Amino acid sequence: MSFKAVSSAPRVVLGAVVLAAMFGLPAAVQDAGAATSISAASATRAVATAQVNNFTSPEWNKGTWRKSAGFSIPATTASKAAFKKGVQVRLATGEIRTVKVVYFSGAHMSVMLSGATLNAAATGYPNTVAALGSDAGSQIPSTAQPAPSTPSTTTHSSAINNYTNNDWVNGVWRKSAGFSIPLTTTNRSVFKPGASVKLANGQTRAITAVYISGSTMSVMLSGSTLSGSLGHPNKLLAATGAPAPSAPTAPAPAPVPPASAPAASAPMITALNSFNGTDFVNGVYRSVGISVKGTAANKTAFHKGAKVRFTNGQIRTVKLVYHSGGNMTVMLDGGAIDGKAVGYPRTISVSSTDFSQPAAGGTATAPGKDSNAAPTNPIHLVGVNLAGAEFGEYSGLPGLHQIHYIYPSEANFKRYADLNLKLIRLPFRWERIQPKLNGELNAAELGRLLTTLNHAQKYNMQVILDMHNYYRYYGKLIASSEVPISAFADSWRRIVQKVANHPAVYGYGLMNEPHSTNGKWPAAALAAAQAIRGIDQNRWIFISGDRWSSAFHWPSYNTQLAANSWMRDPKNNLVYEAHLYLDKDYSGTYANRTAAYDPMIGVNRAKPFVEWLSRNKLRGFIGEHGAPDFSPSAIVATDNLLKYLNQHCIPSTYWAAGPWWGDYALSLDVKSGKARPQLPVLQKHAANKSCGTIGPLF
Repeated sequence: MSFKAVSSAPRVVLGAVVLAAMFGLPAAVQDAGAATSISAASATRAVATAQVNNFTSPEWNKGTWRKSAGFSIPATTASKAAFKKGVQVRLATGEIRTVKVVYFSGAHMSVMLSGATLNAAATGYPNTVAALGSDAGSQIPSTAQPAPSTPSTTTHSSAINNYTNNDWVNGVWRKSAGFSIPLTTTNRSVFKPGASVKLANGQTRAITAVYISGSTMSVMLSGSTLSGSLGHPNKLLAATGAPAPSAPTAPAPAPVPPASAPAASAPMITALNSFNGTDFVNGVYRSVGISVKGTAANKTAFHKGAKVRFTNGQIRTVKLVYHSGGNMTVMLDGGAIDGKAVGYPRTISVSSTDFSQPAAGGTATAPGKDSNAAPTNPIHLVGVNLAGAEFGEYSGLPGLHQIHYIYPSEANFKRYADLNLKLIRLPFRWERIQPKLNGELNAAELGRLLTTLNHAQKYNMQVILDMHNYYRYYGKLIASSEVPISAFADSWRRIVQKVANHPAVYGYGLMNEPHSTNGKWPAAALAAAQAIRGIDQNRWIFISGDRWSSAFHWPSYNTQLAANSWMRDPKNNLVYEAHLYLDKDYSGTYANRTAAYDPMIGVNRAKPFVEWLSRNKLRGFIGEHGAPDFSPSAIVATDNLLKYLNQHCIPSTYWAAGPWWGDYALSLDVKSGKARPQLPVLQKHAANKSCGTIGPLF
């Protein structure tokens, strides 16, 4: 091979990788070995023709590659046989070019040519291209093919993986005939569909399909299911002589999606990618597919024929899967998919069978892989306020622990963990944790806070630390001469220094229900948020709104809260927090015990806040909402509210739970111990695990 050919090959391969990434397609490369070209004089007869694909995007123009000479055509059997390296092709203009390399991607193939980039208007869709043969009518010369390797005289054998779980026993697939073996170059070249294998008991079976998953191969065979006694530590033998594999001269091809795959026994939840652009809306590809991470579990779960369920309940069937780097594009049947309605940050469920009859025995596990695909922990959409540490405001601050206020005990955390309400908003008072402005934190109070976080950690719960001070410190407004903004930022800096590494900390709630702030809250919120980010770059920062954080009044009072560009930067992990109550004055006091509530009043009061988030591409949280036990209509409205919030991936925490509530009508813990009618609604929506992160971010 000449120096020019050697030096240009990386650029061709790189171009293919780029075009593959554009479409979420695999860059599967035909052998790039040396070949003898056919001269333009002798290659004049068309042996195959194909129409150029109708692809137009930043990388393609009418099916022609913008960055170098090449076109895309359907990967039919005839085209695969005809359009090969070294063959000459005739374009619609009559120009003849030589094929340099071919990339296969699902139902398409990209044919890269010699010479300059093509004129899409003249050679692209709807034009055709022709592969040329000789005048004598001979087929494409064999010199255009890689030289066949010499068969080895040694029969190849492979170890069988030592997997035993719900789906495998000693590396033997329980549900149909198949083995799991290591993915090696030799195994990949030998164990192919159509080949035969010999088992440990001497019987011979034909390979019907091969599935690639991470560093393993599943080799599926004809015939009935097999005994686990044929698995590990036995070996799987190739029944015929195996060709000695040669080192590839181009990147190894991505695995072709199988026609079917070993069935998973239960649906798996995974996250959509956060892709937006010409071809993607919230991870939905051109309204006919989705993009997910190419994890081992996802590669096993998403195969042709698998079922995908979106958060709105619609179920689609997988038609094709394309792999590109660390991502997968999954093409689905049916009509258009609304990326804004069901895309990121929502998750999807995937099942190899269906969603109506999950098999007994637990979740299926891909061979040797963890079945917990991204997101490893879908976010908790519904939680509670565990109140008590903010009590005693009217008894004089800071007050006495166990007399004026209390922190929730381990039993409180266990109760709500058992109820699957694992998102906790934990109110506390600034005056108790830092009795003097710019001073050291109170060691005893900090110890109580850390002990409470330990309780949460024990039950795998997530805590939002809520400074429950209404924009005041000992009754004095923040941003006043008595309480400068710098002192507010200092308090959060000191708190975060002590708790940032605690596993239970989910985020920091800057201030509960600011009100009558004289327009100074945006500046104070910015200062405190930036002080936190100087220490903890990862956890959420929850920023409440002015006017008691009312969701319904949000756009009228909080347009300046995100005016600073730093407060709009999604990399800063900021979440805007609103509160929502259903009674006439929005207060949550529910003074009128006879009031009847419209079923959609909660949704209607949430919409101004949610629509503001969507317009500004920000994240949201409802830190407080509550319904009284004496109002069935309020509980129905709460049901509809939570459904609406979950559809937008907006988490919420109910007000309230925890000790010392007496017989408070909104509380989930009352002195009488009677059943709480609000609880079943909360549990119903807490079971929703459809969101991978906090939304909307449309």
